[in-house]
Amino acid sequence: MSVDTDGTEPRTETDEPGWEVDPDDESGAAVVATVGRQLRLRREAAGLRAAEFGQAIGYGEDLVYKVEAGTRIPRQEYLDKADKVLRAEGMISAMKQDVAEVRYPKRIRDLAKMEARAVELAVYASRTPHGLLQTEEYARALFEMRRPAYSRDEVELALVARMARRSIFERSPAPALSFVLEEVTLRRPIGGRMVLHQQLERFLELGQLRNVEIQVMPTDREDHAGVDGDIRMLKFADGATVGRSDGAFAGRPVSDPKQIRILELRYGIIRAQALTPRESLAFIEQVLGET
Repeated sequence: MSVDTDGTEPRTETDEPGWEVDPDDESGAAVVATVGRQLRLRREAAGLRAAEFGQAIGYGEDLVYKVEAGTRIPRQEYLDKADKVLRAEGMISAMKQDVAEVRYPKRIRDLAKMEARAVELAVYASRTPHGLLQTEEYARALFEMRRPAYSRDEVELALVARMARRSIFERSPAPALSFVLEEVTLRRPIGGRMVLHQQLERFLELGQLRNVEIQVMPTDREDHAGVDGDIRMLKFADGATVGRSDGAFAGRPVSDPKQIRILELRYGIIRAQALTPRESLAFIEQVLGET
């Protein structure tokens, strides 16, 4: 087997999950096809055969062909090495952002774009903690217990997409983020006790952020405005709001001010019925000590 320029063996396998092109994602497939075509044209212009090029960047010939054919999404390191070998002076590396985005399913990309523009996010989650709050191990456990079962590739792709959305916590200026969780989600050992322990620690970590408020709805509450299911609202700088609730408007996303007011009313009552953010963090600490 040939050796890469850094002394490592080249990658000859293409079975790593999460890098296949979704045939139903026309816009994403078009981006990958364009990148692959540019790579092939530059390789041929440099007088390199696919096998030679693959050896130079540390990947197998089969993968080179798949990337150039637009059926395989190239990793960022693949593009960086290709840029260097083909002396593209940054032109190939510049495609990394577009390629990184199309790795995720289109609906996830659309959601991430909305979250990236939002100045406020309000969530009531009745069954599991909202995805933005989940640790990687907790999210993996959730995806792996789906029925019908996800394939290995589907689990990995969904996991990477969910973890990428957590960049919302690093935005500047920071959006206002509000979450209400059910007490049962703090106690159910999804993935095992250690995974739950890490998830509780994650709640406490995020709850310390000045722009994040996490509240817990105790199980013993006699009045509960969230019995109809989850609520999520995104508010934007121009005053527009998009919301969705399992128990309202047939579960469809809405933006009409009258419908949004109904969701805001419900969410406001839910927050009033839940423990305050300070009480909630103390409660999570207590559960953590019991776990």
